[in-house]
Amino acid sequence: MSPTRPPADPPGDDTLDLRLDELVTLLEGGHMDAEILDGDLLDSVASWNPAPTSAGVFQLVPVRLERDLPLITRWMNDPAVAAFWELAGPESATAEHISAQLEGDGRSVPCLGVLDHTPMSYFEIYRADLDPLARHYPARPHDTGIHLLVGGVTDRGRGVGSTLLRAVADLVLDHRPRCARVVAEPDIRNTPSVSAFLTGGFRFAAEVDLPDKQAALMMRDRALRHVL
Repeated sequence: MSPTRPPADPPGDDTLDLRLDELVTLLEGGHMDAEILDGDLLDSVASWNPAPTSAGVFQLVPVRLERDLPLITRWMNDPAVAAFWELAGPESATAEHISAQLEGDGRSVPCLGVLDHTPMSYFEIYRADLDPLARHYPARPHDTGIHLLVGGVTDRGRGVGSTLLRAVADLVLDHRPRCARVVAEPDIRNTPSVSAFLTGGFRFAAEVDLPDKQAALMMRDRALRHVL
């Protein structure tokens, strides 16, 4: 469930590298509203309510580097995670990736996934329509993307990932009324990830050729959220 990271860009810039001229072009073409220039791009993720799930009560908690960096770095150095996130190494590598989001304009919010008061996963909630991903599929205004890693080995392979993906997608749809669909782009080779999205209520939309991977474009549509 790894992020899109074009090789030519500095690490950590994957959700922050649309240039101003590109944004203006999108605005003039009617593909984006002026919210990019002023306002909360993700409708205050920090204020989103906890969500009851079959695995426990789940909440997204925005990352604070001084509190969360050691834990997230440890997860990034797990071989199963590093194979797709490519952030194994010292704390500085993880810090650079997260700081690019925290110091940006708010189009990507890194969060801990907290289940029954225990941090056990890492999410990035991002504006897919303002992301480089939008160059590779017919993005719609307010499309919202998800990146996910499940930190604990004991939480993998038993359906927790699917439960969290469904919960987070529903949180997005509940708190972002202008968002019609939640998207994701896991590596097509990451079969457990693709399977988790499918079980979590997403549908496979297309295979897309991204700069660093072949990805499965997954979508959870507002119109289908009570069907899938």
